[in-house]
Amino acid sequence: MKNLLFVLCLTTAFNIKAQTTAIPDSNFEQALINLGYDTVPINGSVLTSNISGVTYLDVFNKNISDLTGIEDFTALTYLYCGGNLLTSLDVTQNTALTSLGSTGNLLTSLDVTQNTALTDLYCGGNQLTSIDVTQNTALTYLYCAENQLTSLDVTQNTALTGLYCEGNQLMCLNMKNGNNSNFIQINITNNPNLNCIEVDDVAYSNANWSSFIDAQTSFSTSCPNPCAVGIGENNLSSLSLYPNPTAGFITI
Repeated sequence: MKNLLFVLCLTTAFNIKAQTTAIPDSNFEQALINLGYDTVPINGSVLTSNISGVTYLDVFNKNISDLTGIEDFTALTYLYCGGNLLTSLDVTQNTALTSLGSTGNLLTSLDVTQNTALTDLYCGGNQLTSIDVTQNTALTYLYCAENQLTSLDVTQNTALTGLYCEGNQLMCLNMKNGNNSNFIQINITNNPNLNCIEVDDVAYSNANWSSFIDAQTSFSTSCPNPCAVGIGENNLSSLSLYPNPTAGFITI
């Protein structure tokens, strides 16, 4: 009987030790220690049971460059990791997220396609060249200003009421989502290459949004260069490009 108890104790101890999450960034681990989710000394890991039920995590401005380990915060609904040194962020396992704040990092990409419960997304002040929010149909607020975005499609975001995408390199913006009249916050300025924005109603947009766009930008229900060109979606048997060669525009 004593031997059986000894074996059970060893097995239990092993399982508890094995249930850890790697935290390779010491600044991230220190932040978790400060929040009471880990204990000193810094050893590159945290007990998974200490973080799996956490719903709110604020690690703003902690000099974190790697947020590895965030995938085991499976109950997380609010994550604020702005003001750090992140070049990548994987929240594909954090499917309960409703609010994500990653503003002021060095992100070049951000995948939120698995975060279908997301209502608020703050990803401004990064180096994003694209962002896919077509799966985030519950999204009400999108702040993606001061990036390097060239196109943005919010046609699937029918609950959206706030959009800040100023300071990008947008050439295409499609806002035709059937909900334009419910927008209460918007800023699309400082996009020098944006000539046309696709909207629900031109008259409404002109009356309400004219001060939030650049001088060269206008509204239309059908822009000549919509966001989804869709060449890859067509079964083309032939393709003609002209003039060729050229140093200017080409016709497809």
